[in-house]
Amino acid sequence: GNGYVIFLPDVKYEVGRPCLSSVKCLVPGVQKLVSMGIADPKGFGLHGHSWGGYQTAFIITQTDLFAAAIAGAAVTNMTSAYDGIRWGSGRARQFQYEKSQSRIGPSLIDAPELYIQNSPLFFADRIHTPLLIEFGDKDDAVPWYQGIELYLAMRRLNKNCIFLQYPNEPHHLKKYPNKLDYTIKMKEFLDHYLKGEPAADWITKGVPFHR
Repeated sequence: GNGYVIFLPDVKYEVGRPCLSSVKCLVPGVQKLVSMGIADPKGFGLHGHSWGGYQTAFIITQTDLFAAAIAGAAVTNMTSAYDGIRWGSGRARQFQYEKSQSRIGPSLIDAPELYIQNSPLFFADRIHTPLLIEFGDKDDAVPWYQGIELYLAMRRLNKNCIFLQYPNEPHHLKKYPNKLDYTIKMKEFLDHYLKGEPAADWITKGVPFHR
């Protein structure tokens, strides 16, 4: 109804190369949409949350194909996230990076280069895509300082990045006003960068931090 096409890609993962796998699968899929006349090559947006947010943050370090990107609750630095716990369950985080979702394989001690190669933070200088980062500061799955790390790196590099932080919210927003606020902001962000609509004040002027 708003002139958008939604593309949900499948990714075939390789152990040790989770993010490069997503680039390898996503980019040709997007290019296929262009060749079919379905999508505007200058109007692609990229959005993901949690694991999808992590992939979003990494993909824009490898390609300028996207006019805007939104990464919610994303791990951005595997080296700092590895030796922590999931605050909700108390489980050590190492397992998910070695054998579970992240599929790195070896430990951080045995193969630190793989953790660096698959962390968006270490390639922040390559990002040219406007990025919107979202986190709840009570996230019990991905510590919200993961978003802070990438945000501060991009600020240090004078990159276009906005950080949305929702107080007392977990991994997925629970409070209806915050869900509504984030939904509206996502659409305004994409409408501006993908469709050329005027930028909302929160994009150009920001919103003061309140606790």
